[in-house]
Amino acid sequence: MVDYIACEDTRHTQAMLRAYGIDKPHAQLLSVHQHNEAQASELIVSHLRQGLRLAFVSDAGTPGVSDPGARLVAAVRAEGLRTVPLPGACSVTTAISVAGLSEAAPGGFIFAGFLPSKSKERQHAVQTLGETSNSVVLLEAPHRIEALASALAVLGTRRITICRELTKQFEEIHTLECSALSDWLTANSQRIRGEFVLVLHGSPLPERAGEGRRVLQLLLEEMPLKSAARLAAEISGESRNDLYALGLSLK
Repeated sequence: MVDYIACEDTRHTQAMLRAYGIDKPHAQLLSVHQHNEAQASELIVSHLRQGLRLAFVSDAGTPGVSDPGARLVAAVRAEGLRTVPLPGACSVTTAISVAGLSEAAPGGFIFAGFLPSKSKERQHAVQTLGETSNSVVLLEAPHRIEALASALAVLGTRRITICRELTKQFEEIHTLECSALSDWLTANSQRIRGEFVLVLHGSPLPERAGEGRRVLQLLLEEMPLKSAARLAAEISGESRNDLYALGLSLK
């Protein structure tokens, strides 16, 4: 039992509580969202210092993972107070588990979350992500999904899994090439509705019998992977990200 529930939207949380037969007075619900998180954190820390117990709930995701909560947790921990995570549904791991990522593309995955909303910044971010061989998890809102699909088209034949409304009634999961994503969305007006998780599949590392691999293997005997990959890239002219991923697979 907790004394207060901090929540991104008190109305959404109240509806969820009632669905589980939990009757919590409105006065015991504290609003904590992206616009007031810093100030609300001070109040919550004050309550915790008094020995009260609080829970934090975000609307449709995991707190602190592209949802409010990170500042709150940092403030609580900075005061030496305890935070306890309660695992639940997470769109990131759910999407990764269903994407069917190839073992031919080593290096794990990168969580990029929401890319910038401005066109030029988004295009630059996509270009940067396209240079890595790692898989990349992206999040997007319905009013921006078409713009993101257009930006991702430059990645051509690289495969991407789009997950719409995960774990909900109208869940839809589809894997296709980045160049075909815009057409897939516009083929059905329902496809631009809901919340999106996209998994950009890693690109298989090319078979390197060249200078980069040879230099990397020599450097790994003398220094950490990060430094070895950087120097090997400078010497060979090959991608530092690819050499780093290659180094991970060689370990």
